[in-house]
Amino acid sequence: MTDYGEEQRNELEALESIYPDSFTVLSENPHSFTITVTSEAGENDETVQTTLKFTYSEKYPDEAPLYEIFSQENLEDNDVSGILKLLALQAEENLGMVMIFTLVTAVQEKLNEIVDQIKTRREEEKKQKEKEAEEAEKQLFHGTPVTIENFLSWKAKFDAELLEIKKKRMKEEEQAGKNKLSGKQLFETDHNLDTSDIQFLEDAGNSVEVDESLFQEMDDLELEDDEDDPDYSPADPESDLTD
Repeated sequence: MTDYGEEQRNELEALESIYPDSFTVLSENPHSFTITVTSEAGENDETVQTTLKFTYSEKYPDEAPLYEIFSQENLEDNDVSGILKLLALQAEENLGMVMIFTLVTAVQEKLNEIVDQIKTRREEEKKQKEKEAEEAEKQLFHGTPVTIENFLSWKAKFDAELLEIKKKRMKEEEQAGKNKLSGKQLFETDHNLDTSDIQFLEDAGNSVEVDESLFQEMDDLELEDDEDDPDYSPADPESDLTD
């Protein structure tokens, strides 16, 4: 007849020596305890961790122990579900033998896999971001491939914008035409224009001096007077052209 109590006590002693820093007894009747399992350090020295709680059933190891996730760090919900499924599978495969060490070892390997998956996921995310950045750069230099659909869409938008510009320009020109004054209106509204040219010359320092001696010398010139011409007839303007 199997002495379940003896087998359980012997396993507890072995577990306490194997996991001295993570083994904690919760109760002795029934025997209940926790073992904390930590993964190996991954990238950036990060780890994942879980504390497993085991409770011996009356006929353990012929019956599977009760187990649960007592606490966890850095694990996703799907990771926790995966660990529980793994414990169920290992417990079923090891019925009839003390199995806590086997269960803990399986969870340890699972946690190491999770750390590796985190590293792989981050590498894939990094590659994806690099790919997206490369595609964005290509798009910037090469532009969007022209299709009939996007060309017609662009042309409709362009024509609408062009029409708005023309309407705005016509409105501005029409408004400018209404506000534009004629030359007569400018002189009527601003009397300074009468002397503006003279004032401009004075402001620029340009004064016009008349040399009166030029007019005096004109007296010495022999100018032919039409009245002294015997053929000149005021009534006949072409009389001097008959010669």
